[in-house]
Amino acid sequence: MQQTHEALDYRKIRGDFPIFQNNPGMIYLDSAATSQRPQAVIDAVSNFYCNYNSNVARGLYPIAERATLEFEAVREKAARFINAPDAKGIVFTKNATEGENLIMRGYGEKFIRKGDRILTTIMEHHSGYVPWQRLAKAKGARLETASICTDGTLDMADLEIKLKGAKLFAFSAASNVVGTLNDVKALCGLAHDAGAVSVVDGAQSVPSVPTDVKRLGCDFLLFSGHKMLAPFGSGVLYGRAELLEKMDPFLYGSAMIRNVRADSSEWADVPHKFEAGTPLVDAVIGLGAAIDYLEKAGITAIRRHDISLTEYMLKRLDELPGLKVLGPPKAENRVGLVAFVMEGIHPHDVSAMLAEDGICVRSGHHCAMPLHDSLGIQASTRASVYLYNGKEDIDALVSSLERARKVFGG
Repeated sequence: MQQTHEALDYRKIRGDFPIFQNNPGMIYLDSAATSQRPQAVIDAVSNFYCNYNSNVARGLYPIAERATLEFEAVREKAARFINAPDAKGIVFTKNATEGENLIMRGYGEKFIRKGDRILTTIMEHHSGYVPWQRLAKAKGARLETASICTDGTLDMADLEIKLKGAKLFAFSAASNVVGTLNDVKALCGLAHDAGAVSVVDGAQSVPSVPTDVKRLGCDFLLFSGHKMLAPFGSGVLYGRAELLEKMDPFLYGSAMIRNVRADSSEWADVPHKFEAGTPLVDAVIGLGAAIDYLEKAGITAIRRHDISLTEYMLKRLDELPGLKVLGPPKAENRVGLVAFVMEGIHPHDVSAMLAEDGICVRSGHHCAMPLHDSLGIQASTRASVYLYNGKEDIDALVSSLERARKVFGG
């Protein structure tokens, strides 16, 4: 499990990230899209390339054996980070999107049948919506979508009605737009009471919220490394062992094979049967270093820091006339992101104005078109914080937004 510490020195932490030294004056408020990488992660990847660059689970020479050992050690670290029962439940993916598709293909295509019901929510990222939409159409199943309340929280009455009789419930631990931090344990409990398998998208929560899959009781959990200090191309799918054993592979080829004959093949044991082909060894090595870094900082301290900054951001944004914040009003009910719209100014124009002041935010539909449609807007601007941000970053954001409002005649 993750270590916990009482305080987080974000200024010292920021010094561990070369990109801030190489881009003086840059204010990075887009970690919900991708986080920056500390020197420790960069060094781990460089060390792999310089000292033991080799494929894994193939060669018997020294650097190949070391690469395999280091690669598998990250599986153990990932299991510990989310308190998985053991490393067999950890499947490496390129990102959370691939994890969701792996479940849809390996579990959904095998066990969802015509007439079955699948439930998701309106707050989902496209990665947590489109795969199940596609499966429902292909299988003749029915996809239901739970709605949200005006404050961005799930409409539990609607959800519980639609969950009855569902075979699978896919939902986000936290929304990447309205920021809502869902009660994953309670939702997984409701899913199991209804006889549904739970699929949890932890892409926005795992980087900064203590995650214990044993306590949560989820059947599947997926997350991306690039949102938690690790390289692009690293991700994790956790699954309960008995479910992974029943599932079919998503991809076929090398590494996931036990035995091949002219007319039949046998798969390797879990988790390797889901990891066809040469993996992104460098990215996984970097993921291991990122987990080390987050554990040293303390995931509970990171969560406290996120709440503090989010609370401050909500307070400061409330000072701006014509600005509407999306999602829950209290920081403790959110992850470290705030999306908003400004009256009379398109989100892309807001983002462009902020960029002129060196402030990096995200604008658009954030891969969540159904959610924006339900809110009656086409797009929004999103600012997100992480362990290297401070209140001065929020102050700069607000000052820049004030300038944008004046430029556009607000």
